[in-house]
Amino acid sequence: MSGRAPLILLAAGGTGGHLFPAEALATVLRGLGLRTALVTDERVGALADRFPAEEVVSVPAATPSGRSLVRAIEAAGTLARGVAASRALIRRLEPAAVVGFGGYPTVPPLVAAWLAGVPRVIHEQNAVLGRANRFLAKRASLVATGFPEVRGLPSLPQGRVVHTGNPIRPAVIEAAGAHYPAYHPGGTMRLLVFGGSQGARVMSEIVPDAIAKLPSEMQRRLAIVQQARDEDLARVASTYRALGVEAEVAPFFKDLPQRIASAHLVVSRAGASTVAELAVIGRPSILVPLPGALDQDQAANAATLADRGAALMLPQKDFTPDRLAAELERRFSNPELLASAALAAREAGVTDAAERLAAAILRLARIDPAPSALKPGI
Repeated sequence: MSGRAPLILLAAGGTGGHLFPAEALATVLRGLGLRTALVTDERVGALADRFPAEEVVSVPAATPSGRSLVRAIEAAGTLARGVAASRALIRRLEPAAVVGFGGYPTVPPLVAAWLAGVPRVIHEQNAVLGRANRFLAKRASLVATGFPEVRGLPSLPQGRVVHTGNPIRPAVIEAAGAHYPAYHPGGTMRLLVFGGSQGARVMSEIVPDAIAKLPSEMQRRLAIVQQARDEDLARVASTYRALGVEAEVAPFFKDLPQRIASAHLVVSRAGASTVAELAVIGRPSILVPLPGALDQDQAANAATLADRGAALMLPQKDFTPDRLAAELERRFSNPELLASAALAAREAGVTDAAERLAAAILRLARIDPAPSALKPGI
């Protein structure tokens, strides 16, 4: 290894759910004087521009799913090419450790690290072990988890599993400093609605019709911020205009953490990052887990807040305009319900998960950070 600071190679699928915790860890590692690089896939897009890494590399990856033998063979060939490319990358970068955050783009670099004998960490954000991490778990030097209990973990020797929580990006930590906004009957009711790339459609189909069923006096006091796909924007916005409801509708919000902090109530899917951010910021929510998922990971994520009284978990089959309207009216008519749910959410939040994960990686890789960079507890 050269005389430069040690490098940690991060691997994550190219969506926010995997990249946001990787971004949070990279920020902490750089603050500790380490270098970082990122391996991901072509979906990363503009998210790569702000990622705190010396370089962002894409390697071949594929999801070996489906029943087609031809596609399975093609996926295996793509993954093999990804492993070869990752081995070359590891020889060039000489990382002190490789850390994966789930998704099949993490498989080639983690397998390459295993073959090269480089320390390997996987982080599971969900309350159910994902398929890629399930494959990698027994090949990992350490498995870090976002939740205290994770279904699907294989039996591993003592000390190979550590609960760190889900790393939270700096924008969320900043938003967490805002107190729950005061709400009282007769005042403005701030509702935030988002669903992510796989969930915005159902929100556009259900939420406007639910708002139409609310009493007119309640409609006049609503201020809605809603994510909608491009093809749904005009319809959703026109529905709110016809109802006289104040609404901002857009396909994406760059400042989503600040929007969460400003909301009295959030209606959303239950991805791991969403659940972690709702907890850290401390906002009540109605969570609609993505249906049809093989592992039902979003349902398990949502249950961690629902069991505390911080959220209502509403299966999509029950997510109807009538049911949602009733749940909204109940909450906005009872400020104490919202306030107690906000407190319960905040009590579930883990604000130092990135620092915990960084400390575990440094111990595994036997790296001593600069003393001036250390924070209490690391």
